[in-house]
Amino acid sequence: QVQLVESGGGLVQAGDSLRLSCAVSGGPFSRYAMGWFRQVPGREREFVATISWTGSSIFVEHSVKDRFTISRDNAKNTVYLQMNSLKPEDTAVYYCAGGLDYGLGYKTDKSDYDYWGQGTQVTVSS
Repeated sequence: QVQLVESGGGLVQAGDSLRLSCAVSGGPFSRYAMGWFRQVPGREREFVATISWTGSSIFVEHSVKDRFTISRDNAKNTVYLQMNSLKPEDTAVYYCAGGLDYGLGYKTDKSDYDYWGQGTQVTVSS
């Protein structure tokens, strides 16, 4: 059974940085494309960033691409989201997701992913 466990969330001030981690177990992590999404109450879960199984193909949502970086360590079965210069509007529950990478392009939709973590809360105060 594939499990994804996020960590690294918390309460920070505007301008601070956080690094989220997502540890994957129970499946062939090195074959998965991985993604990060976020959600605030009353709104749809939205795409943040995705990375291919090799790590060579990355796409970050345009509104955060200058501040957020996605990376992975296949030896550790972990994907990361480095978030810099955080803003109050970044406040959300952040979810990692995984899905087999068939090399068909960026996975930016929720339906592209088969496995999800439980989420980690990020709160940015002004």
